[in-house]
Amino acid sequence: MRLTLSLLLGLAVLTAPATEVFAAQASARMARPFVPCRLTDPAQLDALEAQCATVEIAESDAPGSRRISLAVARIPAVSSRPKADPLVLLAGGPGMGAQLMYAQTSSAFARARRDRDILLLDQRGTGGSTPLACGRELDDPFAAGGADLELAPFLKLADECRNALAAGHDLRTYTTSRAVRDLDAVRALLGYEVLNLYAVSYGTRVAQHYARRHPQRVRSMVLDGVVAPQSVLGPRLALDAQAALEGIWRRCAADVTCRKAFGDIRASALRLQADLQRQPAQVQVAHPRTGARESLAIGPMQLATVLRFASYEASMAAMLPLVVHLGAAGDLRPLATLYFLTTSTLTSAIATGMHNSVVCSEDLPRLDPASLDRRALDATYMGAGMLDALRALCAQWPRGEVDADFYAPLTGNVPTLLLSGTLDPVTPPGDAERVAKALGNAQHLQFEGAGHGQLGAPCMDRVLAEFYAEADPRTLDTTCLQQRHQPPFWISLAGPSP
Repeated sequence: MRLTLSLLLGLAVLTAPATEVFAAQASARMARPFVPCRLTDPAQLDALEAQCATVEIAESDAPGSRRISLAVARIPAVSSRPKADPLVLLAGGPGMGAQLMYAQTSSAFARARRDRDILLLDQRGTGGSTPLACGRELDDPFAAGGADLELAPFLKLADECRNALAAGHDLRTYTTSRAVRDLDAVRALLGYEVLNLYAVSYGTRVAQHYARRHPQRVRSMVLDGVVAPQSVLGPRLALDAQAALEGIWRRCAADVTCRKAFGDIRASALRLQADLQRQPAQVQVAHPRTGARESLAIGPMQLATVLRFASYEASMAAMLPLVVHLGAAGDLRPLATLYFLTTSTLTSAIATGMHNSVVCSEDLPRLDPASLDRRALDATYMGAGMLDALRALCAQWPRGEVDADFYAPLTGNVPTLLLSGTLDPVTPPGDAERVAKALGNAQHLQFEGAGHGQLGAPCMDRVLAEFYAEADPRTLDTTCLQQRHQPPFWISLAGPSP
């Protein structure tokens, strides 16, 4: 059923009923106490000392429900007398674990960690918390489709994934609403009274619902790459991605070196897309992670995958004009290398089953196909194919638990800092503006030309530490962030020009 905006605005913003909170907290127990451990990123380039524990909790409210394991890690504060309110990280995806995210971004929280513990709870279905992953082949949307996304093989793989997971899990319980209950149960079990939140992308949805349900438990929160509660992920995905890519092309056109090296790069991208549509190409390259020689069929979907995910991060976006220019000239090897790098990162980081349970429960049921502007979608480099495939997948995926007030705008006075990139291909600044207006104590920072997630901005570690220390977004000194510069475009495979 599609919820109208008027119904959303009429929903009451309530905290969770006491009986529900008590039941969730009572079902949680420590299965393994904190012991020393190490957190590593997928590339095994970094390892961080931590303390790890396992919490067991009921998978559902049904009598005799199976119990699932939640992976919890704690990074102790540097200070011997830390503050009582830890910093909790909520990862994106949906489908990424918080521990993996921290392993990749820990430097941004180094100052905040001086006097606060950092708490990392892998959301149920992700990371070490009963992950809903089907393995590399079933998690790769192009594993059955060659150079294009063919619907029948795609759905066959999705069916195999769903059936394999459903044999040991109730897929209806791996949603944001249930994850919020888990988070508060773990908070209570560990004895924390209040939390500070950092959330990125889909994690901002989790943070806002937690703050709605437990406002007295949130001291402050940072929302980075914001999803408004009332937004439906999917319908604008291709349009927002196209807008971000057009911004990258405009930046190249305005850059003398980039324009001189590549000419009209937008026209080159369109020509490359048309060429691959007419005739996909077979390319052999060394896999950037394994070094093994790999063969890849490159068609419009492989090109779209690279364009989309390279747009997320400025240093990757800086490579796109060169990669497109070489591809249009007939050298598709750099494009294939970026494709392997992108897809291997995604399949290792994202639990596809959890992603499907969230999106098919919280977004697709609210999508009105008649409202889609298919002409506009078809005019983008992504087209409407991925959205159509997701709609077909969700028609077969179990629909899970969603709280009645889930889509209502978040109101209240929780001190909130919102971060957006103006060229974010998936969560552009509009949603953050809507969230900021509904909150009574918020500041929204926009980063010109930036993509998705702002932890890499110069001095962001200092800004975050100050915000968590003072919990006052209105007096926060953000002048150092104005020093941010875009990475220079790559002019050759050797890198940017000096």
